[in-house]
Amino acid sequence: MKLSAIASALGARLENGSPDTEITGVAGIESATTGELTFISNPKYASLARSTRASAVIVAEDFPAIPAAMLRSKNPYLDFARALEMFYQSPCYVPGVHPTAVVHPSAKLGADAHVGPYVVVQEDVVIGDYAVLLAHVVIYRGVKIGDNFLAHSHSVIREFCRLGNNVVLQNGVVVGGDGFGFAKDNSGHWHKIPQVQPVVIGDDVEIQSNSCIDRASVGETRIGRGTKIDNLVQVGHGSQIGEDSLLAAQVGIAGSTEIGNKVILTGQVGVVGHCKVGDGAIVTPQSGVAADIAPGAIVSGTPAVDHRLWLKYSAALNRLPEMLKLLWKK
Repeated sequence: MKLSAIASALGARLENGSPDTEITGVAGIESATTGELTFISNPKYASLARSTRASAVIVAEDFPAIPAAMLRSKNPYLDFARALEMFYQSPCYVPGVHPTAVVHPSAKLGADAHVGPYVVVQEDVVIGDYAVLLAHVVIYRGVKIGDNFLAHSHSVIREFCRLGNNVVLQNGVVVGGDGFGFAKDNSGHWHKIPQVQPVVIGDDVEIQSNSCIDRASVGETRIGRGTKIDNLVQVGHGSQIGEDSLLAAQVGIAGSTEIGNKVILTGQVGVVGHCKVGDGAIVTPQSGVAADIAPGAIVSGTPAVDHRLWLKYSAALNRLPEMLKLLWKK
């Protein structure tokens, strides 16, 4: 594509370059070469923008001038993603049901569904138009799914769960597995509590590989519209995740937790059950949330506290041996 065409499609302003420059692909700023488009959004890599071999760089509107052609953008990271879409062709799956798939006669598949090898679709399942079920996907009875559903190999949806439109399940996801609920009897043995309620997933949700969203005994487990869940995440029974939230890898959310809208839980964050995390809150990596978090707060540490306070804790930690010596002398 010509650079001018890309600029027009992105709504970006071309500066310091020829509109007729041919762009053949996109790449990271360190590996990009002639004919490729890259981007810079993290100030950490600003110096690389001055030495990159890329033919053009997507930059912020206030980014300093560099030798390469620039596409000035209000959101360089988003526009780089949009540029990727121009050059990447997603796999295309031919409609039809593979001979080895098992689809119950009562199941209803929408128009142009692709059902791959060894897929199992049980009774009374309803799936909207343009679904793609890849090899070894299993959908239990009574599940309801909207349009444009994409389930990668070995993902599983348990009985009576409900999924909206444009939902993506990456490999190995389990939606609606039993919540971890057991009651101790008078002999000290654990008695299983039936987990009978469904998981409800809103539109435009993506759940990545080997994550589990558990069903509850009472009340539904819900994932709000537009939320994205990374690999190896556990969402406990009866939890509520709001809209447009991000749960990064290895986050663990105990049962009956409420996560607001536009919340970011970064890698390996743990949240104790029955806690509330307010809208727009950010929890930094490996933090442990043991109490409610206010909307818009940024917290760190275990137990999680205000991020600025945690920075003071961390700065003082290295001085503890010296401080102890001073105390012993006194």
